Amino acid sequence: MDPVLLEAGEGETITHESSRFVQIKASLEYLALTDNRYGAGERGPAPHVHREHADCFFVLGGELGFELGAECERVTASAGSFVMVPPGVVHTFGNEGPADADFLNLHAPSKGFADHLRAGGDGEEFDTFDPPADGGRPAAEAVVRGPREGEVLELGPSTVTIKVGGGDAIGSLAVCENSVAAGFPGPIPHRHAEMVDAFWVLAGTLTVLAGDETFEIREAGFAAMPPGVRHTFSNPGDLPVRVLNVFAPGGFEGYLREFAEFAAHDPGALPDPGTMARLASKYDFEALP
Repeated sequence: MDPVLLEAGEGETITHESSRFVQIKASLEYLALTDNRYGAGERGPAPHVHREHADCFFVLGGELGFELGAECERVTASAGSFVMVPPGVVHTFGNEGPADADFLNLHAPSKGFADHLRAGGDGEEFDTFDPPADGGRPAAEAVVRGPREGEVLELGPSTVTIKVGGGDAIGSLAVCENSVAAGFPGPIPHRHAEMVDAFWVLAGTLTVLAGDETFEIREAGFAAMPPGVRHTFSNPGDLPVRVLNVFAPGGFEGYLREFAEFAAHDPGALPDPGTMARLASKYDFEALP
Protein backbone atom coordinates (compact mmCIF):
# COMPACT_ATOMS: atom_id res chain seq x y z
CA MET A 1 0.00 0.00 0.00
CA ASP A 2 1.09 3.55 -0.68
CA PRO A 3 1.61 6.13 2.05
CA VAL A 4 -1.01 8.81 2.65
CA LEU A 5 0.43 12.35 2.45
CA LEU A 6 -2.04 15.21 2.65
CA GLU A 7 -1.70 18.95 3.12
CA ALA A 8 -4.28 20.88 5.15
CA GLY A 9 -7.65 20.69 3.42
CA GLU A 10 -6.76 17.75 1.20
CA GLY A 11 -8.71 14.50 1.32
CA GLU A 12 -11.99 13.01 0.14
CA THR A 13 -14.70 15.47 1.14
CA ILE A 14 -17.99 13.75 1.94
CA THR A 15 -19.96 16.68 3.32
CA HIS A 16 -19.24 20.40 3.00
CA GLU A 17 -22.11 22.49 4.32
CA SER A 18 -22.36 25.62 6.42
CA SER A 19 -23.01 23.55 9.56
CA ARG A 20 -21.09 20.36 8.84
CA PHE A 21 -17.83 19.30 7.18
CA VAL A 22 -16.61 15.70 6.90
CA GLN A 23 -13.44 14.72 5.04
CA ILE A 24 -11.82 11.28 4.84
CA LYS A 25 -8.09 11.42 5.49
CA ALA A 26 -7.32 7.70 5.82
CA SER A 27 -9.26 4.57 4.88
CA LEU A 28 -7.06 1.62 5.82
CA GLU A 29 -7.87 -1.77 7.27
CA TYR A 30 -6.66 -0.91 10.75
CA LEU A 31 -7.52 2.79 10.78
CA ALA A 32 -10.10 5.18 9.37
CA LEU A 33 -9.54 8.85 10.19
CA THR A 34 -11.76 11.77 9.27
CA ASP A 35 -11.50 15.53 9.76
CA ASN A 36 -14.79 17.02 10.91
CA ARG A 37 -16.45 20.34 11.68
CA TYR A 38 -19.86 20.60 13.36
CA GLY A 39 -21.62 23.95 13.66
CA ALA A 40 -23.45 25.05 16.79
CA GLY A 41 -26.28 22.62 17.51
CA GLU A 42 -25.13 20.03 14.97
CA ARG A 43 -25.77 16.49 16.17
CA GLY A 44 -24.09 13.23 15.29
CA PRO A 45 -25.84 9.87 14.78
CA ALA A 46 -28.52 8.54 17.11
CA PRO A 47 -27.31 6.52 20.13
CA HIS A 48 -25.62 3.35 18.92
CA VAL A 49 -22.97 0.76 19.70
CA HIS A 50 -20.12 -0.88 17.84
CA ARG A 51 -19.26 -4.53 18.43
CA GLU A 52 -15.82 -4.95 16.89
CA HIS A 53 -14.00 -1.62 16.90
CA ALA A 54 -13.20 1.46 18.96
CA ASP A 55 -14.71 4.85 18.06
CA CYS A 56 -12.37 7.70 19.04
CA PHE A 57 -12.39 11.50 18.98
CA PHE A 58 -9.70 14.17 19.34
CA VAL A 59 -11.08 17.69 19.68
CA LEU A 60 -9.09 20.26 17.72
CA GLY A 61 -11.21 23.30 18.51
CA GLY A 62 -14.47 24.18 20.25
CA GLU A 63 -16.30 21.57 22.32
CA LEU A 64 -18.06 18.26 21.75
CA GLY A 65 -20.70 16.88 24.08
CA PHE A 66 -21.02 13.11 24.53
CA GLU A 67 -23.72 10.89 25.97
CA LEU A 68 -22.28 7.57 27.11
CA GLY A 69 -23.87 4.36 28.35
CA ALA A 70 -27.46 3.38 29.07
CA GLU A 71 -27.79 6.24 31.56
CA CYS A 72 -26.63 8.79 28.95
CA GLU A 73 -23.78 10.02 31.14
CA ARG A 74 -22.79 13.43 29.79
CA VAL A 75 -19.18 14.39 29.05
CA THR A 76 -17.94 17.68 27.62
CA ALA A 77 -14.67 17.50 25.68
CA SER A 78 -12.85 20.75 24.97
CA ALA A 79 -9.94 21.39 22.58
CA GLY A 80 -7.10 18.96 23.27
CA SER A 81 -9.41 16.30 24.74
CA PHE A 82 -9.51 12.69 23.63
CA VAL A 83 -12.42 10.27 23.98
CA MET A 84 -12.38 6.56 23.15
CA VAL A 85 -15.63 4.58 23.11
CA PRO A 86 -14.94 0.82 23.23
CA PRO A 87 -17.21 -1.85 21.73
CA GLY A 88 -20.51 -2.31 23.52
CA VAL A 89 -20.78 1.19 25.04
CA VAL A 90 -23.83 3.13 23.82
CA HIS A 91 -22.87 6.60 22.65
CA THR A 92 -23.75 9.67 20.67
CA PHE A 93 -22.25 13.14 20.37
CA GLY A 94 -22.82 16.64 19.09
CA ASN A 95 -21.80 20.26 19.30
CA GLU A 96 -23.65 21.91 22.16
CA GLY A 97 -21.47 25.02 22.22
CA PRO A 98 -21.92 28.39 20.50
CA ALA A 99 -18.90 28.03 18.19
CA ASP A 100 -17.84 25.47 15.60
CA ALA A 101 -16.41 22.20 16.91
CA ASP A 102 -13.46 20.82 14.94
CA PHE A 103 -12.43 17.24 15.65
CA LEU A 104 -10.79 14.10 14.33
CA ASN A 105 -12.78 10.87 14.36
CA LEU A 106 -10.83 7.61 14.41
CA HIS A 107 -12.22 4.10 13.92
CA ALA A 108 -9.85 1.24 14.70
CA PRO A 109 -10.03 -1.15 13.01
CA SER A 110 -11.90 0.74 10.31
CA LYS A 111 -14.60 -1.91 9.62
CA GLY A 112 -15.51 -0.12 6.39
CA PHE A 113 -16.29 3.25 7.96
CA ALA A 114 -15.27 5.23 4.86
CA ASP A 115 -17.68 3.24 2.68
CA HIS A 116 -20.36 3.81 5.32
CA LEU A 117 -19.83 7.57 4.95
CA ARG A 118 -19.83 7.36 1.16
CA ALA A 119 -23.17 5.56 1.34
CA GLY A 120 -24.64 8.40 3.39
CA GLY A 121 -24.65 6.37 6.59
CA ASP A 122 -26.77 3.64 5.02
CA GLY A 123 -24.07 1.04 4.39
CA GLU A 124 -25.34 -2.26 5.77
CA GLU A 125 -21.92 -3.79 6.29
CA PHE A 126 -20.63 -1.27 8.84
CA ASP A 127 -20.19 -2.30 12.47
CA THR A 128 -22.94 -0.13 14.00
CA PHE A 129 -26.07 -1.27 15.84
CA ASP A 130 -28.98 0.04 17.88
CA PRO A 131 -28.48 0.09 21.67
CA PRO A 132 -28.91 -3.41 23.11
CA ALA A 133 -31.83 -4.27 25.35
CA ASP A 134 -29.55 -4.68 28.38
CA GLY A 135 -28.12 -1.18 27.93
CA GLY A 136 -24.67 -2.33 26.87
CA ARG A 137 -21.42 -1.94 28.74
CA PRO A 138 -21.08 0.80 31.39
CA ALA A 139 -20.06 4.33 30.45
CA ALA A 140 -17.09 4.02 32.83
CA GLU A 141 -15.37 1.77 30.28
CA ALA A 142 -14.96 4.72 27.92
CA VAL A 143 -11.60 6.55 28.07
CA VAL A 144 -11.83 10.32 28.54
CA ARG A 145 -8.64 12.39 28.66
CA GLY A 146 -8.81 16.16 28.98
CA PRO A 147 -6.23 18.60 27.60
CA ARG A 148 -2.73 17.73 28.85
CA GLU A 149 -4.09 14.59 30.56
CA GLY A 150 -2.54 11.19 29.98
CA GLU A 151 0.66 9.28 30.71
CA VAL A 152 3.55 11.75 30.19
CA LEU A 153 6.92 10.43 29.00
CA GLU A 154 10.08 12.53 28.71
CA LEU A 155 12.21 11.47 25.74
CA GLY A 156 15.15 13.80 26.18
CA PRO A 157 13.90 17.26 25.19
CA SER A 158 10.81 15.78 23.50
CA THR A 159 7.61 14.87 25.35
CA VAL A 160 5.01 12.19 24.63
CA THR A 161 1.59 12.13 26.30
CA ILE A 162 -0.14 8.78 25.81
CA LYS A 163 -3.86 9.52 25.54
CA VAL A 164 -4.77 5.87 25.08
CA GLY A 165 -2.67 2.72 24.73
CA GLY A 166 -2.88 -0.79 23.40
CA GLY A 167 -3.91 -2.04 26.83
CA ASP A 168 -7.17 -0.07 26.66
CA ALA A 169 -10.38 -1.60 25.27
CA ILE A 170 -9.57 -4.06 22.44
CA GLY A 171 -6.03 -2.80 21.87
CA SER A 172 -6.81 -1.61 18.35
CA LEU A 173 -4.88 1.66 18.61
CA ALA A 174 -2.65 3.90 20.67
CA VAL A 175 -2.81 7.69 20.44
CA CYS A 176 0.01 9.97 21.60
CA GLU A 177 0.20 13.76 21.68
CA ASN A 178 3.86 14.59 21.07
CA SER A 179 6.03 17.66 21.37
CA VAL A 180 8.93 16.90 19.02
CA ALA A 181 11.97 18.92 20.06
CA ALA A 182 13.86 21.19 17.68
CA GLY A 183 16.71 19.28 16.08
CA PHE A 184 15.18 15.86 16.76
CA PRO A 185 16.98 13.51 14.34
CA GLY A 186 14.21 10.94 14.17
CA PRO A 187 14.36 7.16 14.19
CA ILE A 188 16.37 5.19 11.64
CA PRO A 189 14.30 4.57 8.48
CA HIS A 190 12.12 1.57 9.20
CA ARG A 191 8.90 -0.25 8.44
CA HIS A 192 6.21 -2.01 10.45
CA ALA A 193 4.91 -5.44 9.52
CA GLU A 194 1.34 -4.95 10.75
CA MET A 195 0.99 -1.46 12.21
CA VAL A 196 -0.22 1.79 10.66
CA ASP A 197 1.91 4.74 11.83
CA ALA A 198 0.02 8.02 11.34
CA PHE A 199 0.77 11.68 12.07
CA TRP A 200 -1.56 14.69 12.33
CA VAL A 201 0.43 17.93 12.75
CA LEU A 202 -1.12 20.15 15.40
CA ALA A 203 1.45 22.97 15.17
CA GLY A 204 4.73 23.52 13.30
CA THR A 205 6.24 21.50 10.46
CA LEU A 206 7.19 17.83 10.64
CA THR A 207 9.66 16.36 8.16
CA VAL A 208 8.55 12.91 6.98
CA LEU A 209 10.43 10.37 4.88
CA ALA A 210 8.13 8.05 2.89
CA GLY A 211 9.90 5.55 0.71
CA ASP A 212 12.81 7.52 -0.71
CA GLU A 213 11.09 10.93 -0.73
CA THR A 214 11.04 13.62 1.94
CA PHE A 215 7.95 15.73 2.66
CA GLU A 216 7.22 18.73 4.86
CA ILE A 217 3.94 18.19 6.75
CA ARG A 218 2.61 21.49 8.09
CA GLU A 219 -0.15 22.33 10.55
CA ALA A 220 -3.36 20.37 9.83
CA GLY A 221 -1.40 18.17 7.41
CA PHE A 222 -1.60 14.40 7.71
CA ALA A 223 0.60 11.41 6.91
CA ALA A 224 -0.13 7.71 7.34
CA MET A 225 2.34 4.89 6.74
CA PRO A 226 0.64 1.54 6.07
CA PRO A 227 2.45 -1.70 6.97
CA GLY A 228 5.54 -2.31 4.87
CA VAL A 229 6.20 1.34 3.92
CA ARG A 230 9.74 2.59 4.59
CA HIS A 231 9.51 5.80 6.62
CA THR A 232 10.75 7.97 9.43
CA PHE A 233 10.20 11.50 10.74
CA SER A 234 12.30 14.31 12.19
CA ASN A 235 12.26 17.96 13.20
CA PRO A 236 15.27 19.77 11.73
CA GLY A 237 13.69 23.14 12.51
CA ASP A 238 14.37 25.61 15.33
CA LEU A 239 11.00 25.21 17.09
CA PRO A 240 9.17 22.23 18.59
CA VAL A 241 6.49 20.50 16.53
CA ARG A 242 3.24 19.29 18.09
CA VAL A 243 1.97 16.06 16.55
CA LEU A 244 -0.79 13.57 17.19
CA ASN A 245 0.81 10.17 16.53
CA VAL A 246 -1.53 7.20 16.04
CA PHE A 247 -0.46 3.54 16.09
CA ALA A 248 -2.99 0.98 14.84
CA PRO A 249 -3.05 -1.64 16.27
CA GLY A 250 -1.72 -0.38 19.60
CA GLY A 251 1.25 -1.69 21.53
CA PHE A 252 4.13 0.32 20.09
CA GLU A 253 3.79 2.76 22.98
CA GLY A 254 5.61 0.11 25.00
CA TYR A 255 8.77 1.08 23.13
CA LEU A 256 8.21 4.73 24.10
CA ARG A 257 8.01 3.76 27.77
CA GLU A 258 11.27 1.81 27.49
CA PHE A 259 12.99 4.67 25.72
CA ALA A 260 11.80 7.15 28.37
CA GLU A 261 13.49 5.01 31.03
CA PHE A 262 16.71 5.00 29.01
CA ALA A 263 16.53 8.76 28.32
CA ALA A 264 16.15 9.52 32.02
CA HIS A 265 19.86 8.75 32.47
CA ASP A 266 20.79 11.75 30.30
CA PRO A 267 17.92 14.27 30.52
CA GLY A 268 17.81 16.91 27.81
CA ALA A 269 20.11 15.06 25.38
CA LEU A 270 18.86 14.44 21.85
CA PRO A 271 18.20 10.70 21.41
CA ASP A 272 20.58 8.48 19.50
CA PRO A 273 18.89 6.82 16.47
CA GLY A 274 20.83 3.60 17.01
CA THR A 275 19.61 3.32 20.59
CA MET A 276 16.06 4.03 19.48
CA ALA A 277 16.27 1.27 16.86
CA ARG A 278 17.68 -1.25 19.36
CA LEU A 279 14.86 -0.66 21.82
CA ALA A 280 12.17 -0.50 19.13
CA SER A 281 13.29 -3.82 17.61
CA LYS A 282 11.42 -5.61 20.41
CA TYR A 283 8.22 -4.30 18.90
CA ASP A 284 6.85 -4.11 15.36
CA PHE A 285 9.91 -2.26 13.98
CA GLU A 286 12.37 -3.30 11.28
CA ALA A 287 15.30 -0.93 10.67
CA LEU A 288 16.11 -0.32 7.01
CA PRO A 289 18.96 1.36 5.11
